[in-house]
Amino acid sequence: MAAGIDRPLEQILVTLGTRLKSLRSQHGWTLEQLSKRTKLSEPYLSRLEGGTRQPSLAALITLGQVYNIPILTLLDDGDEQSLRCAVIRAGSALPRSANGLSYRPISGGGALTNLQAIAIEIPANRHYEKFNQHEGEEWLYVLSGRVKLVFESEEHLLEAGDAAHFDARTPHRLAADGKRGAEILLVASVVPGPSLPLNLI
Repeated sequence: MAAGIDRPLEQILVTLGTRLKSLRSQHGWTLEQLSKRTKLSEPYLSRLEGGTRQPSLAALITLGQVYNIPILTLLDDGDEQSLRCAVIRAGSALPRSANGLSYRPISGGGALTNLQAIAIEIPANRHYEKFNQHEGEEWLYVLSGRVKLVFESEEHLLEAGDAAHFDARTPHRLAADGKRGAEILLVASVVPGPSLPLNLI
């Protein structure tokens, strides 16, 4: 009976290790860089990736946050269906704050890591003058309110139902127009590297 229990756990740990190593590789991080982001030791991370160490719940939560994917995605069985479709359930990602915005990651998982989708709330009183840029493209759709999409040499006013698609290497920033805040859906293509959602906005 013990062997019957140990074998499934061993398979889960190997699958998890392979997934963690693949995620780190896709982000272009070394073990040292990941250790600094997670505050987990390099030897511990190495054993997790090698499938020889059972992770703590705290470690899984931390890794899920760093890679911006739900814990369940880290632990799924890696079957063909999970590679085709990653389902992000309502409430599975808690709202976060960055650059004066409230945002919620709504994508990621399994082998699907080349796009990042983020639901963003832009407050009416946001004062953020810095321009952001990164490799790849961005597409945004205005759910409510009015949004100013500002580039260094031009500005676009977007109403609810409007969308914009642009080269993310062009310095850009967002602002709500008027006395109301705005809500948008933003999708970015991500070139493998240390990009995080807060770099997109």
